[in-house]
Amino acid sequence: MNSPQEVTTHKRVNVTLPADTLQLLDRVAEKGERSGFVDRAVRFYVKEVGSANLKKQLRLGAIARASRDLAVAEEWFPVDEGVWQKEGSK
Repeated sequence: MNSPQEVTTHKRVNVTLPADTLQLLDRVAEKGERSGFVDRAVRFYVKEVGSANLKKQLRLGAIARASRDLAVAEEWFPVDEGVWQKEGSK
């Protein structure tokens, strides 16, 4: 998060939440700790969503390039195989 030398600027905001969400927040955050809890929750959520989006993009990219990658691997397989056979016979 922040190093001891960093100064964190806080801004006051008004947020409207459903009553049941507020009750849930009050159950898990100690009195006077709502802001800290919401800060940590938002940071955690953004990190998790960012990770999930990156994984999704990588998976979709791999699927989109699968046939090209397979063709390249098949094209270079005989060269790789020849090198391994030379190395194994030493």
